[in-house]
Amino acid sequence: MAISVVINTYNAAKQLERTLESVTDFDEIVVCDMESTDHTLDIARGYGCKIVTFERKDYNIVEHARNFAISQASNEWVLVVDADEVVTSEMRKYLYAQTAQETTPDGIFLPRRNYFMGQFMHALYPDYQLRFFRKSQVCWPAIIHTQPKVDGRLVHAPKNGMVAFEHYQDDSIKARLQKTDIYTDNECPKRKARHFGTSSLVFRPIHRFLKAYLLKGGFRDGLPGFIFACLEAYYQLIMVAKLCEQQKQLKVEEPTSKVSKIIVISKFTTQNAQTVSINHVALP
Repeated sequence: MAISVVINTYNAAKQLERTLESVTDFDEIVVCDMESTDHTLDIARGYGCKIVTFERKDYNIVEHARNFAISQASNEWVLVVDADEVVTSEMRKYLYAQTAQETTPDGIFLPRRNYFMGQFMHALYPDYQLRFFRKSQVCWPAIIHTQPKVDGRLVHAPKNGMVAFEHYQDDSIKARLQKTDIYTDNECPKRKARHFGTSSLVFRPIHRFLKAYLLKGGFRDGLPGFIFACLEAYYQLIMVAKLCEQQKQLKVEEPTSKVSKIIVISKFTTQNAQTVSINHVALP
């Protein structure tokens, strides 16, 4: 069965060539670009990719463009690859072998090997991603860091280290902190219904650090592993702090809203009065 590779891009020239080189043996490569201003499209044309454009508007995450990009694939089987990922030859062989079977699942979770400061991070492996599926049975919510929804049977590929994405973020500390600000802004709407307080500010970062550094084996990665665990904790701190800020703002706005409603009701119930005077406002 034929497989289409779908890649969403925005100013991805720095890493795109390495990614495209790893997927040249697939049947089709679709690059969905969000109006890049660098040489991303020149690189894509050089590899004979099918190029489509998704209007960037004010989006700062890729999820809004996922469904459109997938819909542009010519084949039923789709492999979604990020512009900073490499597909191993073992993964390609595994996927084609899966599509040749009569009992092929409708979607496959694939492991991902993440690199930070040029080093493989044990703390994140296997980091399963649902990236291979039938085009007709998938819907990708426009929510940051979310998995697509696939209607059908799902399985996990073996985590043997060979069948995996190689994820080369190549982020500087500065770039990672900038992404933390953007990503946490987009995370907050997902969690606004939950209450966060001082305990969350203290324990969520601590838990994330201990999980990344001790439970997941980040200590094996030396200094990069320690820095990575600290950045994971910092991400949680910033996210919870923003949620606390939003909750406090809502509490400040609520009394003002209640007073406004009482004033409006008072005006309608004193139709014969020339002026409306409110001496006392009792709030529940």
